[in-house]
Amino acid sequence: MAVELMIEGMSCEHCVARVKKALAAVEGVSEAEVRLEPGSATVIGDSLSVADLVEAVDRAGYTATAG
Repeated sequence: MAVELMIEGMSCEHCVARVKKALAAVEGVSEAEVRLEPGSATVIGDSLSVADLVEAVDRAGYTATAG
């Protein structure tokens, strides 16, 4: 299963690393690819909860929406 997220608030590679770490910590995530431009992420895993992914990004200090 793959989930696409749009992420707002990232401005540098440090932001990308922080979001990737937050997403990787969510249960069920096997891979997270985060891109500074255009501000998006592809998350791959089993039984992913979009709400959990969005919450993890929010806790990291950024805004995510399913896209």
